[in-house]
Amino acid sequence: MRLLLIVNPAASSMTPRRRVKIQRELGHHHRLEVAETTSRGHATRLARAAARDGVEVVVVAGGDGTLNEAADGLAGTETALAPLPAGSTNVFARSIGMSNHIDPAIEELLASIEARAFRRIGLGNGNGRHFLFHLGAGFDAEVIEQVERHGRLKRHFAHPMFAVAAFTTFFRGYDREHPQYSVEVSSGEGDGEAVGDGFFAIVSNATPYAFFGPRPLRVSRAAGLEHKLALTMFRRLDPGVVIPAVLSAMARGRRIQRQRDIVQLGDVERLTLTALHGPFPWQVDGDYLGEVERLEITYVPDALTLVMP
Repeated sequence: MRLLLIVNPAASSMTPRRRVKIQRELGHHHRLEVAETTSRGHATRLARAAARDGVEVVVVAGGDGTLNEAADGLAGTETALAPLPAGSTNVFARSIGMSNHIDPAIEELLASIEARAFRRIGLGNGNGRHFLFHLGAGFDAEVIEQVERHGRLKRHFAHPMFAVAAFTTFFRGYDREHPQYSVEVSSGEGDGEAVGDGFFAIVSNATPYAFFGPRPLRVSRAAGLEHKLALTMFRRLDPGVVIPAVLSAMARGRRIQRQRDIVQLGDVERLTLTALHGPFPWQVDGDYLGEVERLEITYVPDALTLVMP
């Protein structure tokens, strides 16, 4: 089988020795080509070109950001996407049951390709950018932007940095008095139905939302690759709402759905976020994308072929 291996050399778990091992193992069993990312968006261009050139599987050795870019490039094509966990968290690879360590993950990947364990899945899309597991608007995007300002430190101290950035953003850097946007949902053509105003929204295509160390953070029981999108929106952002929500997410997410200041919807096909007081930040799959005044989010069925462990 013809494979393209996309390597992010800046990924937190990627070393020259691991790269050699990946290339050796994949190249021993398949016709392998290798490309290295050099800039933001490069993985999208590499994956899109690979699909046009008839590559059957694009393997991504990197973190969730590189994997997201490759998925964006492969959306709507027949070329399959295969993750190899080389980032700091590897949310999507772990969410589909892959090991969080390179060596066993290589063996799992080779076995999956041999068995042709391919699955066609739907993706989310926000303003033209596809996402695998979630889109965040508001608070978490601001946290990610703070972490990305210190890119070199993120490679080695990602989890402590996210914890510190979340704390400082919540208590010192984020407007918790004025909602950032209004939200509407719709099932297709025509007017949408108002959901309300929010400070922080998570649109899930898969679960969990993230991992904190070995522990998955589950925010919606309606999220999953077998479903359409799920919305979790915070109508208030104060300790009395956030702390119980975090504790619930670290368990199984059951208590979140009972909090009156958190809106949860499942089986969502389309939603729109419109700014109330100026542009708001957003991110997809942990990749900060800047600020917008309007965010159109849709579910795209049958969008991507995925290699499953």
